Amino acid sequence: MAKNLVIVESPAKAKTIEKFLGKDYKVESSFGHIADLPTKELGVDVDADFKPKYVVSKDKKDIVRKLKKIADSSELVWLASDEDREGEAIAWHLAEELKLDKAKTKRIVFHEITKNAILKAIENPRSIDYNLVNAQQARRVLDRLVGYELSPVLWRKVKGGLSAGRVQSVSVRLIVEREREILDFTPTASYRIDAEFTTSEGKSFRAKLPKNIQTKKQAEAFLKDNIGANFKVADLTKKPAKKSPAPPFTTSTLQQEAARKLYFSVSKTMTMAQRLYEAGHITYMRTDSVNLSDEAKKGAAREINSAYGEKYLKARNYKGKSKGAQEAHEAIRPTNFANHSVNADYDQQRLYELIWKRAIASQMSDAQLERTNVKIEADNHDKQFTANGEILKFDGFLKVYLEGTDDEEEEQAGLLPAMKTNDALENEYIKATERFTRPPSRYTEASLVKKLEELGIGRPSTYAPTISTIQNRKYIEKGSIDGKEREYSQFRLKNDKITEETLSEMVGSDKGKLIPTDVGMVVNDFLVQHFSNILDYNFTAKVEQDFDDIAGGNEKWTEMMNSFYEEFHPTVQDVAENAEREVGERVLGKDPESGKPVSVRLGKFGPMVQIGSVEDEEKPKFASLGPEQTLSNITFEEAMDLFKLPKELGEYKDEKVEVNNGRYGPYVKFGKKYVSLAKGEDPMNVDFDRALELIKEKEKADAPIYNYEDKDVQKGVGRFGPYLKWDGMFINVNKKYDFDNLSEDDIVALIEDKKKKEKEKVIHNWEDEGIRVEKARWGRSKIVKGKTKIELPKTVDAKALTLEEVQDILDKNTKKKKTTRKKTTTKKASAKKTTKKKTTSKKK
Repeated sequence: MAKNLVIVESPAKAKTIEKFLGKDYKVESSFGHIADLPTKELGVDVDADFKPKYVVSKDKKDIVRKLKKIADSSELVWLASDEDREGEAIAWHLAEELKLDKAKTKRIVFHEITKNAILKAIENPRSIDYNLVNAQQARRVLDRLVGYELSPVLWRKVKGGLSAGRVQSVSVRLIVEREREILDFTPTASYRIDAEFTTSEGKSFRAKLPKNIQTKKQAEAFLKDNIGANFKVADLTKKPAKKSPAPPFTTSTLQQEAARKLYFSVSKTMTMAQRLYEAGHITYMRTDSVNLSDEAKKGAAREINSAYGEKYLKARNYKGKSKGAQEAHEAIRPTNFANHSVNADYDQQRLYELIWKRAIASQMSDAQLERTNVKIEADNHDKQFTANGEILKFDGFLKVYLEGTDDEEEEQAGLLPAMKTNDALENEYIKATERFTRPPSRYTEASLVKKLEELGIGRPSTYAPTISTIQNRKYIEKGSIDGKEREYSQFRLKNDKITEETLSEMVGSDKGKLIPTDVGMVVNDFLVQHFSNILDYNFTAKVEQDFDDIAGGNEKWTEMMNSFYEEFHPTVQDVAENAEREVGERVLGKDPESGKPVSVRLGKFGPMVQIGSVEDEEKPKFASLGPEQTLSNITFEEAMDLFKLPKELGEYKDEKVEVNNGRYGPYVKFGKKYVSLAKGEDPMNVDFDRALELIKEKEKADAPIYNYEDKDVQKGVGRFGPYLKWDGMFINVNKKYDFDNLSEDDIVALIEDKKKKEKEKVIHNWEDEGIRVEKARWGRSKIVKGKTKIELPKTVDAKALTLEEVQDILDKNTKKKKTTRKKTTTKKASAKKTTKKKTTSKKK
């Protein structure tokens, strides 16, 4: 047994560190947190200074037993989890749950996984920093209280299954408010004037009027003023300028730039960065500091001198602008600047190269430019055209890297031809193009992170999980619309003749942008109305500052919690008892037949239209909204059309054919078969001929293409691409096959390959009981019985399982499922008791 046990939080990190330490060290992983608040109860004693109840989850018990056994036989235990608050809490939980002796326990931290960093950390151990632990506890407990107390209010007043959270709800608010700005925006038109001129040397360049002309009539009149005009250079100025490099990456700026340049989602960026860090390629990837250590700056200087020469080197120090930035930490950078790339998978390589370029550029010389401004005048009116040019005199840091921008209309100045004042110019054309003001842009994941950081909401570790949560909760979705066509007019003056034409452009693209769903809007409106302080941007930022103060030892976390809860809890009680339930309801008009109100609101299965109300003697009528319809945009006429569905169209093969709207979009139903309509197709416009066309396409697609072992083979295209269906199995068809022209040999090869994989996947197969144990993703295994699937922890040796043990696992899990509803009721009841108890103690 090794003398030293080193515990880290991930297996990849353990594997890298083990390479740097000798045989006297054994490196093990805790697989993240080993203890947390329980999932089935509040887990916080609000009457005892918010004391948390930490439990070891079922899937971590084997890990804890294993670590304790090794720790007990080791001379020293080194807690080497990450250097942030979460990492400190992991170290603390390990010390508590493993009952480690303080005399033989050391805490070490490092911001990069290199041999020097690890050995230096071992030479400089410290004890657990309880200020950091308490800051993490404060965040965890406060967020648990907010979620646990607000969510039941949403279930009662809005819709079941909803949740609320301190940072997630504020993020949704930002997106909802931006969407309302866009919906309320009215574009106004003006005319942009562009021209092309030629010098006496025959060199052409473009210029424009600095200000747009407001009306079509004025634009046309201006072009008329230029008929027969003579043009010359009125003024020409040249000024030296420079561009300086951006600082090295923080978590936020890395997420933004990876989105712009690599088209990564925020969560993908963090996953790739985590792997690079654990492999020892980059420094710790959760940071809000732009600092570089002296050692890093020396490493960058050596590489700049070696690769580009001394004139490209300029040592720089950066200071962060984000609120609460921890300047003691370091920016994200390569651990070795000599490595321009790394041996890793493709996306990791791309991200590494982006990090390397940004970090190395931050220590390079300014780019030296010469900017030219030219003013051009006509001899028959007083408006002047301007042209701007830019010459790169010395590339400096631009040799390596230029920061991206979110400005979709930013123009790069080009090179202008040689000119001097009073030079005559020939006009090639002048254009007056109708342009429209644009609404604010919807947030992307990266621009939302930027906004949260500007407001001081959240910290590096929270951005990615927050954005994932609000999408998983269906409060926000990524837009998929390319935009709408819009016409605009353009006048052109050429050879003293004015022509006009109507052109078109695509506007309002929301592909990849964050758009609130109806559920997101309704939940946001309810929370803003009743919990304005929790949803207040300044309040949320103040809470983050409180966490920072606790981490710095300047505030007690229990006092901060008391201050928060004294105001929060009574508000929750008041809203639960007194708030109206009809949240998000919008009355559209009256039903012409019954005279009853027609309204749209959020129902159990999503947004719906309702005729009448629950108070009526006659039961109200309901209809689900279509996929493109929302509570805020549906009209009275569109709502009434929904009640014409389902619409019977006729019969085919003695089966009724009808068209209807479903939860997943409009469809045609024929017997027991369902055929989805094309995207954007209105079910009200579908007639029998169109339905028949869709049915026959479906029949053709479902028709067998081959028979193998007396079983039909069908083919289709699904979410994950083309597939074959045979004997209840779905077989993906990869790109090496021509899907439209599959041969018999291709089909047999695909089926046999799938059969082989399925056979290799099975670890145990007890056919008489209908139970199998199979390999699952990520090195795990799972138990399968009918439709029941139970994934097993990595720590379980699936090959060693007996039938009795598997049946026992199945029994325990199926029993839990049956009692879930009762437990939920008990949970609500206990929450009410806690509420009453707390209120009584406050009154006393």
